[in-house]
Amino acid sequence: MEYIKPLPIGVEFYKDMVSEGYYYVDKTLLIRDILAQKSKVTLFTRPRRFGKTLAQSMLKTYFEKEILPDGTAVDNSVYFNGKKIMEAGEEYTKHMGQYPVIFLSLKSAKQPSYDIAYEKIKESVTNEFIRHRYVLEGDALLPLQKERYNLFMEQKARLPEYATSLLFLSDCLVQYHKQKAVILIDEYDVPLENAYFEGFYDKMVSFIRSLFESVLKTNKNLGFAVITGCLRISRESIFTGLNNLEVVSVLDENYAEYFGFVQDEIDDMLDAYGIQDRSDEVKQWYDGYFFGNTDVYNPWSLINYVKDIVYKNTNFPKPYWSNTSSNSIIRELVEKADDITRRELEELVAGGAIEKPVHEDITYADIYKSQDNLWNFLFFTGYLKAVDKKFESDTSYFVLKVPNKEIRSIYKNKISEWFDEKIKVADFSRLYNAVVDGDAKVFEDCLRKQLYGSISYMDSAENFYHGFLLGILGGLQGYDIFSNRESGEGRYDILLKPYDERKAAVIIELKRAQRFTEMEGMCQKALQQIEDKHYDAELIDEGYMLVKKYGICFCKKSCMVMING
Repeated sequence: MEYIKPLPIGVEFYKDMVSEGYYYVDKTLLIRDILAQKSKVTLFTRPRRFGKTLAQSMLKTYFEKEILPDGTAVDNSVYFNGKKIMEAGEEYTKHMGQYPVIFLSLKSAKQPSYDIAYEKIKESVTNEFIRHRYVLEGDALLPLQKERYNLFMEQKARLPEYATSLLFLSDCLVQYHKQKAVILIDEYDVPLENAYFEGFYDKMVSFIRSLFESVLKTNKNLGFAVITGCLRISRESIFTGLNNLEVVSVLDENYAEYFGFVQDEIDDMLDAYGIQDRSDEVKQWYDGYFFGNTDVYNPWSLINYVKDIVYKNTNFPKPYWSNTSSNSIIRELVEKADDITRRELEELVAGGAIEKPVHEDITYADIYKSQDNLWNFLFFTGYLKAVDKKFESDTSYFVLKVPNKEIRSIYKNKISEWFDEKIKVADFSRLYNAVVDGDAKVFEDCLRKQLYGSISYMDSAENFYHGFLLGILGGLQGYDIFSNRESGEGRYDILLKPYDERKAAVIIELKRAQRFTEMEGMCQKALQQIEDKHYDAELIDEGYMLVKKYGICFCKKSCMVMING
């Protein structure tokens, strides 16, 4: 077998990416643009699994004057041989390996309580102090500073000291290196999102605000900083007074090509693995994001897809991104949906669009204050895309759609889960009695009520209605339920066979109408089909004497039920 580069699933460290020979989509010109634009503090917000951590690791590898605990300097230039940044010119390459770097990931702060989350942040801070412990050698630091430094390494510092820990570490690094520090903070919003859902948001916001303000706001030792996360949090929550902050969100064209894969990169990857014929499928499933005006593919899903296809783990696309987070925000949207939101969800999942005002400055605490905030959250975290923009009275309105088939499948799965759980606790006794007693009117009334409160998605409308009815009938006691089985001269839709042969068996044939005026004719057609195809042949052979035959026609959120037998 011809050698092909391994695909970097879950590889987040740039050095590993290069040294272990993984397929790497070269994003090193991000370094050039950061240097050229000279922003003091840059916040990049992108959806999960769009390469933010790898980008931060690359920046660390490039800029850091890395020194091992024994004082040995590390030459990291080898990791950039042949990369695009090396052709950018001496103005940019002269910065390689010149700065002390603080690299802090807050990913581990996703914990069930504030105390545990705080301890995890402390551990991350401690690891950075330990990584730079070479500064304790020699006379660069005063004895008092060394004593304080050791408190952080031993995790014995007090809460107020941890709130300014990064400022202190930057002081120590600058004293040692005689060069301002580069500060990289990854997954900055993980503690905040988690704290909101776990119920200690205000307390976490207070700590993160102190941590960030001290090191980013008035820090004379700051060269520049890059922060990455999923959501732009309002300045009032954690970036109060940080006037040197540049936010680069999914709305901005600036830096758009550095997170996710653009079309040329996709074409090169598919070509490298000999699956160019999959390009249309890849586009339908994993494309559809727009950062500014740049069309971007989901890198996590694409890499997983290519690996599964190349190694024949599957022959079909999968929703890989759905497994990277809880997707709890969609569940919240579905569970709390009012009539208007249900209709909007149906429109989106069916491939349509909705128009909403867009506000970048929100907090997690604001998400559920209005339905618009929830739609905004879904947009900025990658569950929706903007296909058009309008400006009215100083407000931006975006026309939003579901980006691709992968995200659409996430919506559908969450809707299905919600419906399944909803019917488990619902009382369908009135409907069940109507079905077995032959009361078509009550059966119809009950179905209409459930349809009205449901959220539909129309891959195949008849399949949706079929699954909808099967889900409801699943709780009927004393009956076996069969679907799409052969009987007589065809396949019935649904058959209910009682354990007690003295009770009525039930055959149901479903139809779907485009117009309400067609429903009665469709019901009659369904009943005639039961007779013409002899769907009751199986029941007659087994000796069932009573058979209720229903023709049901669905049209949008309405239905009609007719009975024969």
